[in-house]
Parts: sequence; structure tokens; C-alpha cells
Amino acid sequence: MVSVVRSVADTLAGAADPQRWLEHLSASQNEADRSALARAFNSARELYAGKRLTQTGEDVFSHAVSAAAIVADLDLLTDAVVATLLFAVPDFREDWHEWMTNEFNATVAVLVDGVNRVRRLTEIARIDKLDTPEERARQAETMRKMLLAMVADIRVVLIKLAWRTQTMHYLTECPEPVRRAIAQETMDVFAPLANRLGVWQIKWELEDLAFRHIEPENYKKIAKLLDERRLGRIDYIARVLDTLRGELRAAGVNGEVAGRPKHIYSIWKKMRKKNLDFSELYDIRAVRVLVESVKDCYTVLGLIHSMWQPVPGEFDDYISHPKANDYRSLHTAVIGPEDRVIEVQIRTFDMHEHAEFGVAAHWRYKEGGKGDAAYEEKISWLRQLLDWREEVSDRSGLTDAFKTELFSDTIYVLTPNGRVLALPSGATAIDFAYAIHTDLGHRCRGAKVEGQIVPLSTPLQNGQRVEILVAKEGGPSVNWLHEGWVKSHRAIAKIRQHIRLQNADAVRESGRQLFEKELARHPNLQPNLTALADKLGFARMDDLYGALGHGELSIRSVAQAIESFAPPPPPDIAPEDLVKRSKGGHNAGGILIEGIDNLMTQLARCCKPAPPDAVVGFVTKGRGISIHRANCLTLKRLSADAPERLIAADWGEQKTSVFPIDIEVIAHDRNGLLRDISDVLSREKLNVIAVNTLSKDLKARMRFTVEVRQVNDINRVLSHVLDLQGILEARRV
Repeated sequence: MVSVVRSVADTLAGAADPQRWLEHLSASQNEADRSALARAFNSARELYAGKRLTQTGEDVFSHAVSAAAIVADLDLLTDAVVATLLFAVPDFREDWHEWMTNEFNATVAVLVDGVNRVRRLTEIARIDKLDTPEERARQAETMRKMLLAMVADIRVVLIKLAWRTQTMHYLTECPEPVRRAIAQETMDVFAPLANRLGVWQIKWELEDLAFRHIEPENYKKIAKLLDERRLGRIDYIARVLDTLRGELRAAGVNGEVAGRPKHIYSIWKKMRKKNLDFSELYDIRAVRVLVESVKDCYTVLGLIHSMWQPVPGEFDDYISHPKANDYRSLHTAVIGPEDRVIEVQIRTFDMHEHAEFGVAAHWRYKEGGKGDAAYEEKISWLRQLLDWREEVSDRSGLTDAFKTELFSDTIYVLTPNGRVLALPSGATAIDFAYAIHTDLGHRCRGAKVEGQIVPLSTPLQNGQRVEILVAKEGGPSVNWLHEGWVKSHRAIAKIRQHIRLQNADAVRESGRQLFEKELARHPNLQPNLTALADKLGFARMDDLYGALGHGELSIRSVAQAIESFAPPPPPDIAPEDLVKRSKGGHNAGGILIEGIDNLMTQLARCCKPAPPDAVVGFVTKGRGISIHRANCLTLKRLSADAPERLIAADWGEQKTSVFPIDIEVIAHDRNGLLRDISDVLSREKLNVIAVNTLSKDLKARMRFTVEVRQVNDINRVLSHVLDLQGILEARRV
């Protein structure tokens, strides 16, 4: 950990001599990478000569070299370093994409394109114009998600973080208003993003440098209280680590030791949060020890307490008593060399992985991150990727590993004044309008995307700037729902609510016209309208027309219901010839019991048998014979105690009988799930006599009891259910 912090400081100091930095970096590269770095370096120096960045006035070439040096320290492969050197080429060459692809490769061009898209969006998206801290916090979180969602290669975000780090180092040369605006954006957006991705050295740099410009007096006060230079604190931690490693080797304990000095912003934040004086802080210098077992944790604790005097009241055992999020570790503070206090954390490698990537990951509780479990899981995956990159021996395979589509289920678009909105993938300008304000959605009649008028049905893409064209009055069209132009739950609900509040007669008339138009598409079918309404779950056709007019019933469901009234094809053979008749036994209620007449039979409720299941009878006391499926667990339990009560059984001739069976459906929970499954069952003419549903942790478990003539009838139905969106499993119970 210490070596990385040092390398950032050396990187920035070495920017004054770019040629020397290039030679130092190239010494560790192969011939192809050395050649690419040299070409990128020389091209950048030639193109950027005399050019300065618009926002800060910094020399473009110096900025590119310093940012590229940080990217090189992050170990993101040569393509990323080259792309960082060439980040501003699109500003100076119209044919930059073709030139870059030919001169270097397509990956470099993709990275540069991504960096420039991010640069453009962060210049447009504004947080400072929002009224309240809560609004600014929400917008900052949305911007962070947008940056991750819009890039095809996660290295684009890391290049942007390196670029912002260099900007923060140059910020002292800028006017005060520019310094404060850039510093606040850095604290709101980029430092938390670096924290979530686990890029600690950049996170610390960004926080301290932003704090320096946002709270200059507090920064100077804490810096003075530390009474030692940062590099001096780093050297001190390095000496402590060397001592610890020697003691672990002597004790025969396998482990890893890392440490860092507490940075200024973190000290100030802790002082403010806990209302502590500087003298009451014990973690200005922090050391972490990772070992293989819990036993080793306590062994190391004993070693450290024998080496240095513990600080009274500063020991916490979160292994024996974990935190609520299952965070486990030993925390102690000791008076180390030169009478300086050191905080020590001791944990196993498994505990550390849980703390960094699991539900205990500290970015959640330090930022208050909650709620979006799927998003947190994706962030954890990215952090593990970045953590593993240094351990991968085959570097060539990393390029594909950096590519990500983890966030493709959501898109992020901008309003004309720079506000970022999150919408579901496939959303249109209608969803965008309703996300801003309900009235804007109602009066939406057109849209401009990047200044060009587009149809309302056009799916929006990440990073686009959208403007809504409105009418002075009017309302939404039900066709927006029927044509599938609306994807967000909010927009769908608002449209249905508006339509429902309109004149009921007009709505029913609109629904009737839609129904008759659909019926006209099936000229050979004349369904009984009362039966059709009943099939779709309505008592009267007027109710059906109203639901259709409100957009609550889809045209597709109506079409399927109409088609279900098509007459069945004539059978090739007579139905009675399809039944195998038994030559012996007695048909009692449709069940054949061999050799016995006039016995009362009943189908067991536990397994609900139906033809052609293999069945067995069980003689009950006073209730006749209970018919079970041969593999019924209840039957096996009963027969284990009374095997003599089993009796052979078979299905008799079944002409009109129907049998109840249970089917279970497991799916990702969503709006309309039960309705969609019910549509399938209705379309297949299955009578549902019972429904039981349970939703937990975003998963739905549903059990339907349906009546069938043959078990085989249900196989086709289950296959149709499995075709529905979000269905994980559909089976007979």
C-alpha cells in the first residue's frame, strides 16, 4: 500500500521531466509496447504544443503526461497509458479515430472515445445548480452510476479519475471560483467513485486536494497539527511494517502486512463526526495484518501487545462479537516507535475479502449506501476485477476482462440544464418526460435528442441530451401503452391514472373501437362475447372495453382470447378408440381396483394424481381407498407402517372427468407477473381453482391448482409459462 502512495508522489514530481519518465516506464515494457508509448508520446507533444486546457489553463501536454503516469501506476496495460497521452487528440484532428486505429489499435480509439464522452458529459452535467444538499447528493450518485453505465471498458473511468487527480494538483494556479467548483465536484462525484472501485491512492489524493480548496483553513489547521510531512509519515509506517514482518517470520506466522498514514480529510471528517479533539484520535497512522486463521489473529495480537504498549480502552474484538453487517476484525491501538500512536487491524484473508467486497464493504456504511443490491453486487465484481489484475500472469487476457456491460439494464440521460436522469433500458422520450414531471409527460408531443427531432418511439441511449416538445394542453394517448413506447413503471402508472380519470364513456368507446378493430382481423371467428369477456376475467363486455381503453388490458391478450375460440381440428380416429379398456376389475369413480367391487375411492390431496400417473391404492379406516401417485412421499410413509393396506389400482375409462393438480412457478418478482401467467393459463383453457403466492427478496413463488384431463396436458402449458419474462422455474409439484 505504501509503495503505491509513493509512486503517485514520484509520478507528479517527475512530470517536470516527461522524457525521463518515458524512458523509465519503457524500460519495463516489451518492444511493441515501447514503440507504442514512444509514438503516442511524440504525437502528443507535437499536437499539444502551446495548447492549454480551457477550464484550468494547464498545459495540455504536461497534463497528459502526468495523468498517463498515474494510469501506468494503476497497471491498466499499455493501451490505457497510450489513450491517456492521446486524450485530447479529438480536439485537434478531425480524422482522429481512423488515425488512432491505424497508428495504434482499435482499443486505444475506443478508450479515447470513451474518455471524451465522459469529459463532455461531466462538463454538461451540473450539481451546483441544485437547491438542497439532498438533491445534490442524489444527483452525484446518479452521475457516478452514469459514468459506470456509459463506458464499454472500465479503464475509461479510471483514466478519468487519473485525469481529475492531475487537475486537482494543478488547481492552485486557477482563480478561486474555478478552484472551489472543481473541488466540490471532485468531492461529490469522483472521490466516492474511486472509493467504490477500491482505487485507494487516487481516492486519498482527491479527497485531500479537494478539502484543501473547499475548507482551506481547516486543511491548514490539521496539516499543522500533524507536525510531520506526509513523506515522513510514509517512511515511519514503512519502518513499522518492516519490524512487524520480521516478528511474524520469527513467530512462524504466514501473513501480509500493509499500512498507510491517515490523510487529512479523513482526520477532519472523523473529528467532526465524533466531536473529537485531534489529540483523541488514535488512527492517524494505521497498519493492517492479514493472516490465514482466527488462531493466527490472536497470536499476532499478542505479539503486537508484547512489542508495543497498548492504549487503554482502544481494543475491540469484532471476531468474537461481529458487527451487524458481519464485519469481523481485531482493532487495537499501541504506542509504537518514537512514542507515536498506531492503529492496528488484524483479520483473516476471508474476513478481509468480506470487508472489501461483501455486505460489510466499507464504502456502503461510510457513504450510507443502501438499497440497490444488484448495483452493489456489480460494484463488488468490478472491485474484485481491479484487485485481481495484478495477479494475472497472462496480461493479454486482461483487455477483454476490462470490458463491461454490467450496467446495461439502466440508461442515464441528461436534461437541457444538465440534470442526469436514470431510466430503464429501452426507455423513450415519453419515459424521460414523466421522470421530470407528470404534467410534462401528459403534454409531451415530440422530442429532440442531441438537437435533432426524433419520433417518440425512439429508444434513448446513454449520455444523450434530451429536450421535450410539448403542447399547450392535452393528455397522453393510450396507444403509447399499446405500441410499447413506454418502459418505466412511473410513466405507465401516470398514463393509466390520467386515462382513468377521463370521461368513462369516452374511454369505453375508445376500448370498443380497439376491440372491434382487432375482431375484424379474425373474420372467420365469431366468439361468444359473454364467454370471451369471462375468459379475460370480466363480468361484462363494457368492463372489458373500459380496461382496454385504459390500457390495462393489452390488445395481444384480446387477440389470444379471440383465437382460442377457433374450432379444434377433427380427430383422425374416434375418441372412444383412444381409451385402453381394462379387461378385469371394477370401475368405481373412474378408478379400477383389481378383483374388488363397489369400493369407495378418493384421490389423495397430498399428491393429486391424474391420468396417466402410475397410482396405488391405500385402504383407509372408514374413508374407503385413497388413491396416491406411486412416488408419493406420504404414501411411502404410510406404507412403511402398514404395507398390507396397499392395493393395486389403475385408471378406468375417463370421458368427462377432470383432475386437480398443482403447478409451481418461481420467478423474479415484477409488476404484471401474476397477470401474464394467468393469461397463459386462460389461453390454454385451464380452470384455476386455487392460487397461493409469496414474494420475498425480489423473488416470487406461486402455486396454482388447475383442473386437467390428462397430466400430459400440462407440459405444453409449462413450456409457455417458461417463455415469459423473468420465469426461473415452472413445474408440476
